[in-house]
Amino acid sequence: MRKHLLCATASVAILAGLPAWADMAAAERWINDEFQPSVLNVDEQKAEMQWFIDAAAPYAGMEINVLSETIPTHVYESETLTKAFEEITGIKVNHQLLGEGEVVQAVQTQMQTQRNLYDGYVNDSDLIGTHARLQLAYNLSDQMAGDWAGTTNPGLDLDDFIGASFTTGPDGKLYQLPDQQFANLYWFRKDWFDREDLQAQFKDIYGYDLGVPVNWSAYEDIAEFFSVHVGEIDGTTVYGHMDYGKRAPDLGWRMTDAWLSMAGAGDVGEPNGIPVDEWGIRMEAGSCNPSGASVTRGGAANGPAAVYAIRKWDEWLRQYAPPGAASYDFYQSLPALSQGNVAQQIFWYTAFTADMVKGQAEGNNTVDADGNPLWRMAPSPHGPYWTEGQKVGYQDAGSWTFLNSTPSDRAQAAWLYAQFVTSKTVDTRKSHVGLTFIRNSTVNHQSFTDRAPKLGGLVEFYRSPDRVAWSPTGINVPDYPKLAQIWWQQIGDVNSGAFTPQQAMDRLAEEMDITMARMQAADEAANVYGGCGPRLNEERDADYWLGQPGAPKAKLDNEKPQGETVKYEDIVSRWNN
Repeated sequence: MRKHLLCATASVAILAGLPAWADMAAAERWINDEFQPSVLNVDEQKAEMQWFIDAAAPYAGMEINVLSETIPTHVYESETLTKAFEEITGIKVNHQLLGEGEVVQAVQTQMQTQRNLYDGYVNDSDLIGTHARLQLAYNLSDQMAGDWAGTTNPGLDLDDFIGASFTTGPDGKLYQLPDQQFANLYWFRKDWFDREDLQAQFKDIYGYDLGVPVNWSAYEDIAEFFSVHVGEIDGTTVYGHMDYGKRAPDLGWRMTDAWLSMAGAGDVGEPNGIPVDEWGIRMEAGSCNPSGASVTRGGAANGPAAVYAIRKWDEWLRQYAPPGAASYDFYQSLPALSQGNVAQQIFWYTAFTADMVKGQAEGNNTVDADGNPLWRMAPSPHGPYWTEGQKVGYQDAGSWTFLNSTPSDRAQAAWLYAQFVTSKTVDTRKSHVGLTFIRNSTVNHQSFTDRAPKLGGLVEFYRSPDRVAWSPTGINVPDYPKLAQIWWQQIGDVNSGAFTPQQAMDRLAEEMDITMARMQAADEAANVYGGCGPRLNEERDADYWLGQPGAPKAKLDNEKPQGETVKYEDIVSRWNN
């Protein structure tokens, strides 16, 4: 009934020669009351909103459904920006929030069934290899130049997006539009690290300075120092490490999100290792056909560096993290730092900066009475197998994705919403709420220069050239949903004690190869992956591959070299220059 009334209202307005839903008064109200600061001046914001009003006119009265994971940025979109978009354009958006695993499952289900479950998804760019191969997502480059030209904002400015390279397929086409972006960095309590008594105690025990760890040896020493030798600060029991181990899909992403490459399992290359990436999957340069994950096929998923990475994750979680951390998931472990009893975290996502800068009144014990952070973020330390030129961490680029099983009119209405929530009019304000930068113009805005001292290094990192060493899953992964689900069960078996790290990674690599063999058969029979499906190498003795240059790498005689640290001030100086 409501739909018919909307259509009738629209018809009357059109007959009267007036825009049905265009409401510049609403746009001006949102610009003045909510969308400040902005990289655009008010007149430029009004002009951009007028474009949205005009472009949305054919879709006014439509109700669409979109899906994203639950982080502060998307909460703001779901609760605030949907209201603004509807008042300005007349398009109602139901922006649903679910866990990341459920989002991936929904994307996979729609691709498999070709039923339109959602009109748009904020879907990690980790699926770029999947979307480019399966061709089940709208190719944005072609759509923007073709059928969607009329609904593509002339002020979109793709060159301003810092993660567009992550959402570009091997064919050079853009398949996804970044909506939010965050990296896994090192997090530490700078106020504790600066204490002269703790510095002297650490130097006496370990023989070098307490500082930001450059390698995993130093991270391990610092974890031991705070958990074992310090034990208590100001009457509170403290720990030297935080992580999570709950047997759930996010445990798999904890590892595929660059953990193996941080240890040094992959090869040199940007944005991902060539030919072996951080998943341990081999794909030769110039090819689009993955050739294996097992060492016996030239992969590195069960090689010495990968096994070392999983062993250290398990050891540190058991020995140095707070009780109960092994039962935490992604969403529980990271905000737990606000309790103020952890000295450092090697794998901390900047998406949680918004929670970590809340005041003491909101239960955050890691800021002072004036709201200044007692902590800082710094580059991720690397393991003993790592070499210069490898990626040193993960960068999530949650990106708007539209599956071609969605009718074009509904997809275009969702495309308008996606451009609205990432527009220059809106993005600076949204970034102040969620602190997940996607635009160069935003991160370099004066308002973030002013706010930087209260954000613990986030602004400096995103303004620095260092950020390119953090990247999402790349194009070596041929079908992310099918392969990602293999990981968490195997890693969970390590945490439970059912398997050793070597046994778990052997089984993981084998199951990945079995799954990729099925993809190969499907591609060869029906061109399912556009000819870019896996083409597995024949198995050879592991020693053959371990003896070749690069990954997979042979086991080191010494996996714990001397710890190395650096002063935080030197890191900031490099970032600023």
